[in-house]
Amino acid sequence: MKKQHSIGAYILIGIGVFFLLRQLKVPILTNFYSWQTIVIIIGLALLIHSFKTKTYQNIFSGIVILGIGIHFHGMQHYSFWIDHWAMYILIIGLAFLIRYTKTKDGFFYGILLTGIAVLLLFPFSLPGWLSWVYVVFDLVEKYWAIILIIIGFYLLRKGK
Repeated sequence: MKKQHSIGAYILIGIGVFFLLRQLKVPILTNFYSWQTIVIIIGLALLIHSFKTKTYQNIFSGIVILGIGIHFHGMQHYSFWIDHWAMYILIIGLAFLIRYTKTKDGFFYGILLTGIAVLLLFPFSLPGWLSWVYVVFDLVEKYWAIILIIIGFYLLRKGK
């Protein structure tokens, strides 16, 4: 089988195993009979393909899709799971850091995004002279969609 077709094969195998186990009604896996598991399988397929072919082009997208699937699964099944928008920043930051281990690209963005996510997820008390940070984070929480749009347009212009 050619390497380019192996990603589809991994996805088909993963989804086939998912539906087979669902059909067999294995009791220990009942929490995994959901659409979040399909997202996790797709993320794993991208990662397996990247590592098997040693091209590493799908590491970033594989980690992001896997992370989002795990996050949605955790929100649905575990009461202790953190339901905060900064989790998506953490997933992207970790994807940059994991991709960096193989491609040596994206370390700064990984550290930056992971640090911001940790600050947002685990609040702590800042000294009075740093109170402006709370104002900035409040603005980011309110207008984060606009910030994403601006970053997207910046990346489009940068690519030209």
